[in-house]
Amino acid sequence: MSGVGVLDKAVVILSACVDGASLAELVERTKLPRATAHRLAQALEIHRMLVRDAQGRWRPGPRLGEFANAAPDVLLTAAEPMLAALRDNTGESAQLYLRRADERLCVAAAERSSGLRDTVPIGSALPMTAGSAAQVLLAWEPPEAVMPLLPRSKFTGRTLAEVRRRGWAQSVAEREAGVASVSAPVRDRTGRVIAAISISGPIERLGRRPGDRHAMAVVRAGQRLSGL
Repeated sequence: MSGVGVLDKAVVILSACVDGASLAELVERTKLPRATAHRLAQALEIHRMLVRDAQGRWRPGPRLGEFANAAPDVLLTAAEPMLAALRDNTGESAQLYLRRADERLCVAAAERSSGLRDTVPIGSALPMTAGSAAQVLLAWEPPEAVMPLLPRSKFTGRTLAEVRRRGWAQSVAEREAGVASVSAPVRDRTGRVIAAISISGPIERLGRRPGDRHAMAVVRAGQRLSGL
């Protein structure tokens, strides 16, 4: 927590609404007083950070997506040659992901020019419940931002703890059958994880333990993009 009370409470509210929440569910998940939860949810709704669905439950609003899509130009500019170098170094397709509510958005990519490859077009929205990039984007998040996603995730809290310990993540057939990937964090100047850099490709080439071969290259790429 930041120590700024109203801001911390607003973040807790947003995290509790990732999968949708009624006022009663909001109170239960956040442990905030009913009046406080209702007031903050309404304020976030005014700012389009939350919206209500047909059942009247609060869900992530379009403003969050707008923030996520507005990735700093300096990061995207630096990512293009870094992804190309990572692709050439590993021989696999490389991507950069940002979190957008309960999805992750591919904002930059460098694809293999030939052979079997995992193509993720720029602009693709993938789930936060599967894949090594999703693991990285969640591993350093506070529990209240992670717990709502874990029941439907292909990975567990123990998996995320291991990602934090070693500094990178791997997945095998987690997001898509036949595809493996390795991801590492990209951090801002304060050390906060703001993106995930990844490589992905067919299991037959990356193997069942792709991190053994490629983790260090991906981690180094993430470190070079960090702190911009």
